[in-house]
Amino acid sequence: MGTLYLVRHGQASFGADDYDNLSELGRRQSVRLGQYLRQRFGEALRLDAVLTGTLRRQIQTWEGIAEGAGLDVPRLEWPGLNEYDSHAVIHAIHPEPLPRADTPELYRQHFRILRQGLAAWMRGDTAPRGMPSYREFVHGVTSALDHVRTHHAGHVLLVSSGGPISTAVGHLLGTSPDTTIELNLRYRNSAVTELAFNPKRHALVTYNTLPHLDGAEYADWVTYA
Repeated sequence: MGTLYLVRHGQASFGADDYDNLSELGRRQSVRLGQYLRQRFGEALRLDAVLTGTLRRQIQTWEGIAEGAGLDVPRLEWPGLNEYDSHAVIHAIHPEPLPRADTPELYRQHFRILRQGLAAWMRGDTAPRGMPSYREFVHGVTSALDHVRTHHAGHVLLVSSGGPISTAVGHLLGTSPDTTIELNLRYRNSAVTELAFNPKRHALVTYNTLPHLDGAEYADWVTYA
C-alpha cells in the first residue's frame, strides 16, 4: 500500500498583476511543511516520486518543501495538475472587468462570481477562453492519479492547486459539482490531503490538513488564496 500526499501550493500573490508566484508567507509555509515532514519521518523520509504542474507557484512550493526537508528528488511535470484560469472562468459569465478585490465586500463578490462561473463550466454551459473542457480538466487530474498507481508503491508527493486537488477528491468520492466547488474554495495554502493507494484504486485518508502549522506561533500563517 502506497501513500500519495496532495499538497496545495503556498500562498500566492492574490490581487497582484502576476498571481503565479509565492508570496513571502507562501514560501515560509512551504519550507515549514518540509521541516515538518523531516521531523515526522526523520531519516526514514523517502519519496519515490514528486509530481507538480508547470505553474511557478507549484514548482516554488516543491522547492520550499525540498529545502525544509533536505530532499533531492527528481520532479516530474504533469500539465494536467495546473489550475484552471479563474479570470477566464469569471469572464465567461461576467465579461465586464471586476474591480480589484481589495476590500472584504469585493473579495466576497469575486468568489461569489467564481462559484457561478465554475458551476457553468462544469455543466458545459460555458467554454472559458484558453481552457480545456471540464471533462478534459478532470482527465488531466485523474491521469496523474493513474500514473501514481501504476508506477509507484511507496510515498509520492504531488504539488498542485485547489482546483485539481478538490477534483481528485470529488472524483474519488463521487461528489456533486457544487460540493466539489466548496471543497475547492475551502482548501488552504500548503494544506495536505493524504490518499492510500494500491494498483487498483486510491482511498481518501485525510483532507485539507495543516499539521505543520499546528501551533499558536503559526496561527497567522493559515491562508486561503
